[in-house]
Amino acid sequence: MNEHILVCVAWPYAKSSTHVGQIVGAYLPADTFARYHRLAGNNVLMVSGSDEHGTPILVDSEREGIDPREFVARYHRQICEVWDRLGMSWDLFTETGTENHYRITQDFFLTLHDKGYIFKDTMESPYCPTDHRFLPDRYVEGTCPHCGYTQARGDQCDNCGRTLDPVDLISPRCRLCGSKESALEIRLTEHFFLDLPKLQEPLQQWLSEGKDFWRPNTMGFVMNWLKEGLRARAITRDLDWGVPIPIDGYESKRIYVWFDAVIGYFSASVEWAERQGTPEAWKTWWVPDQTTPPVKSYYFIGKDNIPFHAIIWPAMLMGYGNRNLPYDVPANEFMTMSGQKASSSRGNVIWTKDVLDQYSADALRYYLSVTAPEGRDTDFTYEELVRRNNDELVATYGNAVHRTLTFLQSKFNGIVPEPLALREADREILAEVERGFALVGHNIANCHFKEGINVAMSVARAANRYLDEQAPWKQIKLDRAEAGTSIYVMLQVLSGLRIMFWPYLPFSSEKLHHYLGFEGDATTAHWRPTSVPAGAHLPAPTPLFPKLEEAAVVL
Repeated sequence: MNEHILVCVAWPYAKSSTHVGQIVGAYLPADTFARYHRLAGNNVLMVSGSDEHGTPILVDSEREGIDPREFVARYHRQICEVWDRLGMSWDLFTETGTENHYRITQDFFLTLHDKGYIFKDTMESPYCPTDHRFLPDRYVEGTCPHCGYTQARGDQCDNCGRTLDPVDLISPRCRLCGSKESALEIRLTEHFFLDLPKLQEPLQQWLSEGKDFWRPNTMGFVMNWLKEGLRARAITRDLDWGVPIPIDGYESKRIYVWFDAVIGYFSASVEWAERQGTPEAWKTWWVPDQTTPPVKSYYFIGKDNIPFHAIIWPAMLMGYGNRNLPYDVPANEFMTMSGQKASSSRGNVIWTKDVLDQYSADALRYYLSVTAPEGRDTDFTYEELVRRNNDELVATYGNAVHRTLTFLQSKFNGIVPEPLALREADREILAEVERGFALVGHNIANCHFKEGINVAMSVARAANRYLDEQAPWKQIKLDRAEAGTSIYVMLQVLSGLRIMFWPYLPFSSEKLHHYLGFEGDATTAHWRPTSVPAGAHLPAPTPLFPKLEEAAVVL
């Protein structure tokens, strides 16, 4: 029975373009996952969008002297351009600035408020007298009281992962003007709070039911939070940029960006349904008991977003009522840049656009897939990207493809030969392809993307061994039919590799799709071997992957 797979992907902040740390952390795994499930015949909806609210955007737009809408529109365009170049297969990539998102966010707020899960209270909030504004959590910096990290933000410590309030920090300072503790004031201000303690028990019950497949880092974060006890969290802020609070008397405040951003997964699904001309179709993905088996919703994020997606968003959905909860939150660790966490605000990033200006999308997708920080932090280097491309994509997978297709052109005029009865070696390599489909599919379905692509590459290595052992360039001198059988078998192997690699490497798989004589595009294929028929006339190939020169490395 076909499954319904909802792929929810972290919303990039529209104050910069995307960097490779974000790509490997959330976007590439999600795209690989969605592409596989479509090939496997499952129903897939993959949504996300640009997160366009919050004080950092307001501050940066003011610094440039432009309207914040103009500011976020610029970066939304840049983000979408990267998605096109990278090959992201969104069903919808939208924005939090839409009327639809405002309406749904306000509905969530009012529903939770009316049900008693949102209350008013005063809170201490940092105020910078130099800048004459209340500061958002991320614009307060100081020393973490738990681990001593001196560059902890007011909402979270990047070093130990603890969530914080600005008043928790030791020696807090304003990141806008650099004011020290003596200049930073703590003032009382009234806000609305999400009553997380009221939802702790149902959250614990939900998390205790069949979550043993969750990644250890995700479950570890969640259980630590629950062990410490959930605290109410403010969901509004003193600013005039964002979703208005739908209650009279609070016109100078806005709904806090973390609250409205997670609602984006739901609002994007509603927008997608409306764009399809089927405005009720969102219910398939969000209302329980609409499908059998139930919808599985996956949230692809970096580990710094675990609390928001594995605790706060499920709590909001529970409080709202009658909405599907997350099935899995496969959060990645960080990909560091020169040993430090990638951070656009700190300038320690490698922009995706800059990499794509130098290298193909599939070269980047392959490198990030085989070095993904699924269980531990990994480090990005251009030297390793070049080595992986040349030693693995070119010398292994690309080599098997090119040797086979050029031999077919030179010795058989591009016409797929009729095979003799298959030999034991032929059956073994075809069985290896079958095993590859099972293992790659299993690994992708279980969010083990690194293992999946390594299995696919092991099949490519087996294909090269088969080709070397059969040596059709020698066989053809003695028995043309034997050589033709070897080439026929290799074409079937390549057809399998085309599909196995397609979730990871869509551009080269599409190229190979046409080299093997298939019509249309690879999205119409299925997750199983597809034969290249004898007698088909195949076009002349070019190398599947270019070899990269060390001199091309961006410094």
